[in-house]
Amino acid sequence: MRALVVAPQPFFSPRGTPFSVYYRTLITTQLGVDVDLLTYGEGQDVEIPGLRIHRIPRFGFLGPVAVGPSLLKLWLDGFLVLWTLGLLLRRRYDFVHAHEESVFFLRFLKPIFRFKLVYDMHSSLPQQLSNFKFTESRALIRLFELLEDSCLRRADAVITICPELRDYALPRVSDPRRHFLIENSLFDEVRLARVAGNGAGLPRDPDLPLDRPIVAYAGTFESYQGIDLLIEAFARTRTARPEAFLLLIGGSAEQVASARALADRLGIPGDVCCTGRLDPAAVKRQLRRAAVLTSPRTAGTNTPLKIYEQLASGIPLVATRILSHTQVLDDRVCFLADPDPDSLSRALLAALEGGPACARVVQNAQELYRRDYSREAYLAKMSALLEVLH
Repeated sequence: MRALVVAPQPFFSPRGTPFSVYYRTLITTQLGVDVDLLTYGEGQDVEIPGLRIHRIPRFGFLGPVAVGPSLLKLWLDGFLVLWTLGLLLRRRYDFVHAHEESVFFLRFLKPIFRFKLVYDMHSSLPQQLSNFKFTESRALIRLFELLEDSCLRRADAVITICPELRDYALPRVSDPRRHFLIENSLFDEVRLARVAGNGAGLPRDPDLPLDRPIVAYAGTFESYQGIDLLIEAFARTRTARPEAFLLLIGGSAEQVASARALADRLGIPGDVCCTGRLDPAAVKRQLRRAAVLTSPRTAGTNTPLKIYEQLASGIPLVATRILSHTQVLDDRVCFLADPDPDSLSRALLAALEGGPACARVVQNAQELYRRDYSREAYLAKMSALLEVLH
């Protein structure tokens, strides 16, 4: 089989976190499909046998592509349409794998070029227009809702990435047997085609204390991630565990400065390390040293990608009790807390305590990952998808 993957993302760029595209493509090629991938100019090529990467112009002078809807993405998606037409005119594809908003134009190209269409739904795009405050126009949002419903009905297969999104999409899918819940649960190291210069300009690994239990967070520092909540909870935790140390990985220079200022105000500047962004290999090295991993998110419905790696890590996880987490996590596999400083502090203390109860939680987490989210489980889900397309 031959497939075209259309990914409106800066592929591959850890800042843009297009890991779902990478792993979907990796597994698809391993299942014997020949893949062309069309993506933005920004990013770094990866090494996947059987994959050819095609890029639109970068337009670097317009700045980097941010997460969420934007005028820049709208501009780039116009070129994505033109490049898609060029590929469809030159080659015949058995199916086209449309990530996110690319499905909106591929849905209309499907009857013309007679390919089967896979809609990889990472989120509801009409909801994104509101959540990212891109527009308040009810007419525009309603138009996108109608387009989204049409794409869900017309697609030959629909992939969603979490139970909440599955429940949203299923009533709109014409045949439930063509829906597949495939979580972004893989975390193998990405094989970059050009290693030289990777991570250039990023900070070196921080010098962390070897004799203190490290509470670690890694990810973006957007407001919904709960960084301030975590720092405030950690300040309370130190009254009972003064030897604890907080490691925060990620964030822009402004966001890191804000986190450090909060630590200063709370009187714990020497007990918090904010590294800024690190390259993925460095992040993994630092997280392996942690005594506790955290996901203090305060809002959202999509499950964070890092949750699956945290489940498999063998390190106790503390997370907030919100839908974004609880559709995957429960009290058997992690230490859940309400999204307030006192509750989160109690969960951190329970995880730091260790002992048999903590060991059972860690063991349950690893068993859950092996059963439902491991490479074997992911491979089986992708194989079922390809069977439907055959």
